[in-house]
Amino acid sequence: MSTAAPPAPRWSAEEPPCVDWLGRPLDCAACSNSALKAAGKCQPGVSCVFDRYAKRIDRFFRWNPGLANDYLEHPYFEVRAVASRSADVFRLVGLMHDPDETVRLHVALRVPQRLLAQLAADPDREVRIRVAHRLDAGLLGEMMGDPDYFVRKLVAQRLPLPLLPRMAADPDREVRRVVAERLPMPALLALRHDPEVEVRRAVVQRLPAGLLDDMATDPAWEVRWEAAQRAAAPLARRLLADDEAEVREAARARLEALDKEARHG
Repeated sequence: MSTAAPPAPRWSAEEPPCVDWLGRPLDCAACSNSALKAAGKCQPGVSCVFDRYAKRIDRFFRWNPGLANDYLEHPYFEVRAVASRSADVFRLVGLMHDPDETVRLHVALRVPQRLLAQLAADPDREVRIRVAHRLDAGLLGEMMGDPDYFVRKLVAQRLPLPLLPRMAADPDREVRRVVAERLPMPALLALRHDPEVEVRRAVVQRLPAGLLDDMATDPAWEVRWEAAQRAAAPLARRLLADDEAEVREAARARLEALDKEARHG
């Protein structure tokens, strides 16, 4: 496949100046890539690996992907980060502990599972988020106690069900809500009396209809409203006397639906 550079736009005065990562003017005459310039595969202000502007670095590697391996140790983090997208995967091991989180973020998108697991304890939240998205679900157990709630939320969305009950006591309500949306019975019962309304709503939406009576006396009208949506006739009739108009209306609608079902078989 040809890697010839496509026609590129000329540099505009509205774009960042053509300087290197230290702010020094670029010197094409002394550049080691002068042959590439002659071949049209790099161009000042458009495509240059030594430019400070990430967009120009990105274009350089899109035009010259085979050179990515040569720049994985470049002192400028943007060069290492962009090069890691095209470099050979086996060369990324050396970047897993790169001092810059942007580089590690790109590495987390490409390394194989056995290496990705090593990034599960990365100090940067964004890196761990990428890991939680990509890591094989069977390996996510190590991330259940992550210090960041959003990482734990992603873990709860993908964790194998046999492990999920261990997250039912998570300190964050959003994490527990996700747990409630996935937990099978009877483990789901552990969240019936969660202190947060949204968690209990998620529980009542999934409880078997025969277990809704307990939730119909919940102090939050939102939870009782959810119970009314799925209540059997005896419970729905009880909820006709609820203190909240929204719950009473839901109970009436439920009884009408049950009556219609009975009449039409």
